[in-house]
Amino acid sequence: MPMRRRTFLKGAATTVAAGTGLFPHVWVKNTGLAYAQGGEIKVGVLFSLTGTTAIIEESLHKATIMAIEEINAAGGINGMRIVPVEEDPASDPATFAEKARKLVLSDRCVSVFGSYTSASRKAVLPVFERQNNLYFYPTLYEGRECSKNVIYTGAVPNQQQDDFVPWLVEKFGKRWYLIGSNYIYPKEENNYCKKLLAELGAEVVAEEYVPLGHSEFSSVINKFRSEKPNVIFSTVVGDSVVALHRQYRAAGLDPETMPMASLTTSENEVAAMGGDAAAGHFTSAPYFMVWDSPENQRFVEAYRSRWGGDKVTHFVSEPSYFQVYLFKQAVQKLAASDITPPTIREAIKGEEMVAPQGRVRIEPENLHTWLWPKIGQCGSDGQFTILKQSETWQEPDPYKAYPNQRCTADGLKEV
Repeated sequence: MPMRRRTFLKGAATTVAAGTGLFPHVWVKNTGLAYAQGGEIKVGVLFSLTGTTAIIEESLHKATIMAIEEINAAGGINGMRIVPVEEDPASDPATFAEKARKLVLSDRCVSVFGSYTSASRKAVLPVFERQNNLYFYPTLYEGRECSKNVIYTGAVPNQQQDDFVPWLVEKFGKRWYLIGSNYIYPKEENNYCKKLLAELGAEVVAEEYVPLGHSEFSSVINKFRSEKPNVIFSTVVGDSVVALHRQYRAAGLDPETMPMASLTTSENEVAAMGGDAAAGHFTSAPYFMVWDSPENQRFVEAYRSRWGGDKVTHFVSEPSYFQVYLFKQAVQKLAASDITPPTIREAIKGEEMVAPQGRVRIEPENLHTWLWPKIGQCGSDGQFTILKQSETWQEPDPYKAYPNQRCTADGLKEV
């Protein structure tokens, strides 16, 4: 039976489209060939180098690039070189989404490492879920997310607060002031904090949020002075952290009687504000630069050698670094023709390594990471003294504030 001209042209067009990649869904079976060719594997690096969160994201970019350079210098992944495609989303969630689409669709990156704020992660999430690509997210975050397209290597609320909040209540008292930046992360962290405080018989005297990039805290400082809370629980991020600490110190408030206890103030922000502005205040995190281990010593020395002797490492740059090595371990299991985002996701489940903070592991059920919670107090030298560390690594429970829900390998379940 002769083929009709329209049928022939339709079939030819499909063949051409498949060959050129204009319609990626046509050639799903062969996507592995597109991801690992010519001895190279392309990955995206999506951290802000400009804008309000560049103060922190620039260091995440540096840690990611350093890990890629180290892996390539050691022979790559099964002889294949990692090629980073770098984009600056300028601290803007809409730009994050735009750049993510470029990296996934145009650049054909097999995975992307990126984001600091939850607002930017939420902005890119539809891109990775629609295209079934993979996003490595290194930041502490609020939990309450269950995606098969994100590898979460930062802490969730139970890994920062379960030890921290009871310790602070016992040491300082039960009257708390909650101050955060105005987006999802601080609000969800505070939601979990309030649950813990209620269990401990503590009270929240005020809860307040300021815009991202906010720099005028005089009215907030006046409220601190009038309310006299025992603890100021801070989830302020970016440049605003620097302004808040400097104005707190200028107002003559005393961390010995009214400390700020933060989930978001790292060595990086302290370096920007100066050690005197941060001295006496507390942070809970899985990693501090002073942590004494051979792995951390190598990490710190390599980071300073690569980026400058005045640079600091911190609890978000550290997972930015080790997650690239977890990516490497996953890809090493695969033949070049089998390297795709879904195969990497399956290969990374249960992967472990000794990171600078200690041994970490990707939980197969929810793609979050087992970590080592620590409590540190900042000194005037800009470094933290570690006052307490968990006796063992802590399981990630992204839905602990919502006990009727659980993230599983099959998706979010009601329990």
